Amino acid sequence: MQILITGGTGLIGSHLVPRLLETGHSVTVVTRDPDKARTKLDSRVTLWKGLNDHANLDGFDAVVNLAGESIADKRWSETQKQRLCQSRWQITDRLVEMFKASQTPPSVLISGSAVGYYGDLGEVVVTEDEPPHNEFTHKLCSRWEQIACGAQSENTRVCLLRTGAVLAPKGGILAKLLPVFRLGLGGPVGSGRQYLAWIHIDDMVNGILWLLNNDLRGPFNMVSPYPVRNEQFSHSLGHVLNRPAFMRAPATAVRLMMGESAVLVLGGQRALPKRLEESGFGFRYFDLEEALGDVVR
Repeated sequence: MQILITGGTGLIGSHLVPRLLETGHSVTVVTRDPDKARTKLDSRVTLWKGLNDHANLDGFDAVVNLAGESIADKRWSETQKQRLCQSRWQITDRLVEMFKASQTPPSVLISGSAVGYYGDLGEVVVTEDEPPHNEFTHKLCSRWEQIACGAQSENTRVCLLRTGAVLAPKGGILAKLLPVFRLGLGGPVGSGRQYLAWIHIDDMVNGILWLLNNDLRGPFNMVSPYPVRNEQFSHSLGHVLNRPAFMRAPATAVRLMMGESAVLVLGGQRALPKRLEESGFGFRYFDLEEALGDVVR
């Protein structure tokens, strides 16, 4: 397959691209900085500097849209909220325009989203059918998904990746946690009772390949079948690192430090991959401690 990817140098993209090349696919990555991207990507990858110089997507079999500014790197000022939204909405909107301008559009668009789509639902077991809370993360993801669905037609199916916390050796949630936990200063956040929907990077990549190769469409919770509470996650990470993990971060301090974005760590989703499992996909990593051990090693 000829596959176009946005966000190809990000956390998920940097693992997905090598797998696609290994399995015989041809990959084109959209990037703002081709020189920088070339230092990170295999020489077999074709690079596009943005999408404005290209009118359509003729010649491509699939598009994987993973672009978007990290949601947890900065406090959520109104300016930052707009930046988070537009970094996702604009490129997705442009891709949809290119789908519609194609004589032979790609057969599938796999587009990013997140379990933040549901908002903070506490103890509620969350499948793809669960109605969301109307929070900022829902508004961001809902519009993102709505735009992507504009590419759907009788020739093109659209899959939406409602992704949880991705466990990978570099980047993601562990990039922030590992230095603290290795010093023995880690521990639960707030009450520690909030759920964390997680997924190992290998299962994330395998899930995307599954959606590429099977006639599926709609939203998919890209999470392990076994979400855990924050306190269990902290205990498991401390155990894997052979470090204590009892330095609790009070909710008040987290809110002072992070502002509105504190909901990312003080809230959570007890999300399950119902539609992915019903389609026949098999997870490699069910046990959190095994997944963390693999990533840390």
